Amino acid sequence: MIRTAIPQAPAAAGFEVHRTPSSLAPLEDAWRDLVKNVPGSSYFITPDWVLGSWQAMDPGTTAEVAVWTGPGGRVEAVVPLVRVRERLHRRLPLPVACWTRLGAGADAADHGLFPALPHRRDDVRAFLRARTGRSSCWFPAMDPEADPGLLPPGTRRITTTACPRLAIGPDHTVGSRSFRQLMARRLRQLAAAGVTFRWVPPQEMTAEVTDVVIRLHRARQDVKGVTTTFGPGRRGFHLRLQAHAAPGRGPAALLAERDGSAVGAVYGFLWQKTFAYYNGGWDAAYARMSLGTVLLDRTIATVAESGVETFDFLRGNESYKYRSFGARDRHDESWLRSRGPAALLAGTALGLHHRRSG
Repeated sequence: MIRTAIPQAPAAAGFEVHRTPSSLAPLEDAWRDLVKNVPGSSYFITPDWVLGSWQAMDPGTTAEVAVWTGPGGRVEAVVPLVRVRERLHRRLPLPVACWTRLGAGADAADHGLFPALPHRRDDVRAFLRARTGRSSCWFPAMDPEADPGLLPPGTRRITTTACPRLAIGPDHTVGSRSFRQLMARRLRQLAAAGVTFRWVPPQEMTAEVTDVVIRLHRARQDVKGVTTTFGPGRRGFHLRLQAHAAPGRGPAALLAERDGSAVGAVYGFLWQKTFAYYNGGWDAAYARMSLGTVLLDRTIATVAESGVETFDFLRGNESYKYRSFGARDRHDESWLRSRGPAALLAGTALGLHHRRSG
């Protein structure tokens, strides 16, 4: 636990700082209503994600959520913060003590922002300035709709990250004609091999499905020779997301199954007519039938039938997102205020990387 003297924010009408997740339970529905109505709405700024992340943290972590309310209990602004020690650049071994957005850490939340109605922006700006003091601040993967003027003085944009997305629905054809023909052929091959597909909506997600997704993802990473943070250690967090879920909102999965056992999975989150593709995996024995690509194609078709209008591939500019599916880039932005030698070094490294890749 990091202990530091923390300046207090100025008081504002309808303002309260919550230091336990349970105290926010009565405000969750109103918080979701706020998120639905702000530009840049995403699942990653809902109470489902933020409180799930908080509940999964070490009890000694310094975290809090500032909430402004208005008439009738309407939530008008939310600022979730956590104090962490984090490596800001993979080439720098030293962690930096900093404030960051609660929910933006180990689970790689994209499209972050502090949801606020226009008349609350000055309150949010004053709170963030007072609360973070002269400390380092790291706000990764902020949505381009986020207002940078809300961030503490001295915070600067360091990196941009491609987050491809795809418009889907009855009026949209995904991929080229040759790609559609290939998918139809692969689907027939998989059917001949006994593979079927099953959609698991949020209200039907279980711990068993989560375990299947984690197992298949880990198997896929072993084949590729890489590791990610999505594994058994984050199982509890994803089960908490399930606990918050409702029809049309929360974790969902498409499973490829053979003889009652899952051989592939796509896992993501539904929110406001968007499906955010978070992770997945498949048995390497089905690689020659392009099971991974077919899984994504089937997921897109399935969610489109239910009224989803955007398939969000989230961060990463892997070529298949563009070549096969025709996704188009939208970019998240990461912002840093450097205080202290380690943070200044990280800021320099990130800035150099950004200039070289820009």
